[in-house]
Amino acid sequence: MKWPQAIKDYRHYLQIERGLSQNSIENYSYDIKKLTGYLEENQIDISPNKITRDHIKQFIYTISKTINPRSQGRLISGLRNFFDYLVFENYRDSNPMDLIESPKIGRKLPDTLSIDDIDLLISTIDLSYQYQGVNLGERNRAIIETLYSCGLRVSELIELKISDLFFDEGFIKVTGKGDKQRFVPIGESTKKYIYIWRDIRNHIDVTPESKDILFLNYKGNKLTRAMIFTIIKNLVKKSGLNKTVSPHTFRHSFATHLLENGADLRAIQMMLGHESITTTEVYMHVDRSHLSDVLNKFHPRK
Repeated sequence: MKWPQAIKDYRHYLQIERGLSQNSIENYSYDIKKLTGYLEENQIDISPNKITRDHIKQFIYTISKTINPRSQGRLISGLRNFFDYLVFENYRDSNPMDLIESPKIGRKLPDTLSIDDIDLLISTIDLSYQYQGVNLGERNRAIIETLYSCGLRVSELIELKISDLFFDEGFIKVTGKGDKQRFVPIGESTKKYIYIWRDIRNHIDVTPESKDILFLNYKGNKLTRAMIFTIIKNLVKKSGLNKTVSPHTFRHSFATHLLENGADLRAIQMMLGHESITTTEVYMHVDRSHLSDVLNKFHPRK
């Protein structure tokens, strides 16, 4: 079996059997292409069903000089999944990753914004900003408000559809990782800003493939992930906020602020769309003073 065919079959497996999103499939494929790039660069002609643990160890040693331990761990995990697939399909007898350990890394606490930070960023938005006759300032406010008030991933935001808005019931339907759907509550103020943007959107010549997509560019096309990052980057620079902010920062802030105000961890897990509550528990480490407050308020031996 050649590498291109193995990667193609693996991508098909990830899509059909595991139901992963296109973005997740690209990430898994990128891990394998890192390995094949190393093999080509070093003129190592070996197929995926013949590659050995020694080849893998040398590759990891080489790439560890250019990536951090966290990225290295993710790469090892991705390759392990790929070779598990080859074993499952009987292309290999064993997984060459079996005795290769990921580097030990500490748990990285998510970056968060304070409520004042978020208010500053939103107040910085120029609501009169227009491009090609389309008010993009109102769109940008609706985007930031939705990211923060609903705790969405950037991929979920750009795929959000008008038909996913159940405002009368107070929810939006979100399609997350693996095409899993969940309902997330939405506040009145965010609904108001989305209504304003929808009125503007109604006057845009929308492309057929984006007719149900909520957030669009001035050409009537769906926004890209990169465009959301650019909007936020420009907003942070304009505001003078001395912090590194990405779309995921608003998601982290959403969860942290809910926890600080007494929300149940299980409820936060459901709203974030985390498959395991262990993933959500990272927010328990963000503000230890909150945990002390909970103990003092609710424990009988306070």
